[in-house]
Amino acid sequence: MDREMKPYVLRRSAEEGLARKLSVDYAQALNPQQLAAVTAPDGPALVIAGAGSGKTRTLVYRVAYLIDSGIDPETILLLTFTRRAAQEMLKRVGLLIGGRSERVAGGTFHSVANVLLRRFGRPLNLEPGFTIMDRGDSEDLIGLLRTQLGLNEKDKRFPRKGTIAEIFSKSENTLQSLTDVVLNEFTHFAEHLDDLERLKVAYRTAKRERQLLDYDDLLVSLRELLRVDEASRRAISARYRYILVDEYQDTNRLQAELIRKLALTHDNVMVVGDDSQSIYAFRGASFRNIMEFPTLFPGTAIYKLEENYRSTQPILNLANDIIQGAAEKYNKHLFTRKLDGPLPALVQAVGENAQSRFVAQKILELREEGIPLDEIAVLFRSSFHSFDLEIELSRRGLPFVKRGGFKFIETAHVKDLLAHLRVLENPLDAVSWNRLLLLVEGIGPKKARDLIGSLLRADRPHDVLGEVGGRFSRRLKDLARVLEDVARRSSMAPAEKVNEMYEYYLPILKEQYDDYPKRMRDLEHLYAMAERYETLGEFLSDLALEPPDGSVVDVEGVERDDERLVLSTIHSAKGLEWQCVFLIWFVDGRFPSAYSFLTEEELEEERRLCYVAVTRAKRFLHLTYPINVYDRSTGSMLSRPSRFLDEVSPSFLETWTLVEERESHGWP
Repeated sequence: MDREMKPYVLRRSAEEGLARKLSVDYAQALNPQQLAAVTAPDGPALVIAGAGSGKTRTLVYRVAYLIDSGIDPETILLLTFTRRAAQEMLKRVGLLIGGRSERVAGGTFHSVANVLLRRFGRPLNLEPGFTIMDRGDSEDLIGLLRTQLGLNEKDKRFPRKGTIAEIFSKSENTLQSLTDVVLNEFTHFAEHLDDLERLKVAYRTAKRERQLLDYDDLLVSLRELLRVDEASRRAISARYRYILVDEYQDTNRLQAELIRKLALTHDNVMVVGDDSQSIYAFRGASFRNIMEFPTLFPGTAIYKLEENYRSTQPILNLANDIIQGAAEKYNKHLFTRKLDGPLPALVQAVGENAQSRFVAQKILELREEGIPLDEIAVLFRSSFHSFDLEIELSRRGLPFVKRGGFKFIETAHVKDLLAHLRVLENPLDAVSWNRLLLLVEGIGPKKARDLIGSLLRADRPHDVLGEVGGRFSRRLKDLARVLEDVARRSSMAPAEKVNEMYEYYLPILKEQYDDYPKRMRDLEHLYAMAERYETLGEFLSDLALEPPDGSVVDVEGVERDDERLVLSTIHSAKGLEWQCVFLIWFVDGRFPSAYSFLTEEELEEERRLCYVAVTRAKRFLHLTYPINVYDRSTGSMLSRPSRFLDEVSPSFLETWTLVEERESHGWP
């Protein structure tokens, strides 16, 4: 469903503005759409700010304009998602109109809640000196209560304290019941629901008795205060007569409810955001908030910012066509004065490694053309999508930094599995022996050292493991059996060896990590990477040749020491921009993820994620995808580009097909 825009109305006439002697020439500093939002009249306002359209500039000038118009700065509340964002905005306001901006209340939802609860919290039996627990403190208290309730002594493993804290937090921020959160996102702990409910009650009681609030309690308690105490509700609402909210598409249900309650005595709320960039549902953000704001605040005036200052028009044409297919949206059409630029390229590769080699070679060419490495980014839907590329970049001596998720060889579960493979290849690898032995329940550092000494002296290390007695003897015998079985089958392909060790390691993975379903995907990808190698030794060597951010960073000359290519998940790239962007694994089933096919809501969020990725590019954009790739997790063959291109005009893309002309590593 498309949302049509209401026409904008200027706050006052130019003659009135001159009469007030405004400090800033707003009409000169802003484009017409920005000016309309900045000078909006009192009442609720929704500013739909397209990618790269000057959202922050608009908010800064809005605060300045309110103060310039005679509004008391102390009655203005600016809510942002980071303290730094609020500080930077208010600093810019100060540069426009001077020190009056220092009296504006600006900060995060949580910091504002903290201030209000210390002043008004007594109706909730909160004393001004209450203590705020950080996440570590919260987890420790949960761990203590879990022990007191005997929940860590159950036959089937109870969730770890960090996972429990995550479940409790998700329930509070999304206004969902604990049952719904567990059944929807932590189904492997569904059998513990009753005990989790008991633990949550105990956790609440302990906090209340000790005047403790965790991070989520700040918002939950403020909502409760505004619900139960009429005097506080009216006093707080009267204090903040003008409320501005940044990145409204990233708010959760609890935050939206707080905004409505804070504006009890007025409707002077302006929220700024982009429905097309709502991509954080996994953190609890609700796409419904920005779509339903006009319902929450009847009479809302809707403004739109469509002039893009980042990208060329060919890139924006593609972005506009992709988001046009969204089932529900606010109508907008991004445009720019940068009319010229190359068409985005859709690049088909025969396989993942061909994709990696193309990207690496193209980056080298772009650098030769004068584009710095730090103006180039490779974006991907999921962290494991870049694993093969990381190896290729290291081989080419291209330094990079990865954002969002760990680098492939730095993830603990990948390190665990590789340790098993390395002792297969080299039974004298004491470091790997130590890692895999410590995974055996009951073996500590001292016992591991003693065992390693015996293993390194033995002609047949597997026999040593099989002869150890004690409570961990069965585990060691299982380890000895699988190692000996795989080692004996010399003709086994590297990928099959990975699979055998994966099957052995899987029960350990489930014991070690509460989020093991996500980690299993990484290990399945390790299998796919090993498939193109003939020997295990070659596979392991390629993974270990250049540790990321190790010796590789010294490959460049002195003048390029600070340059790093950026590898990033799309979620971590939001708000950033580069001259050149590669979007890899743009194949249907990976982007959008096959898991998103189950519900329309998840598929729509994948579309918005695609829009965010495309609009990170200033001038060059390459969408690359391998074909005929078998996905073990879904049992399907991935062979077509993302479905988000199905309705895109072919004139908006240049199509490339890579041709293999090599016999060994390296692009032709």
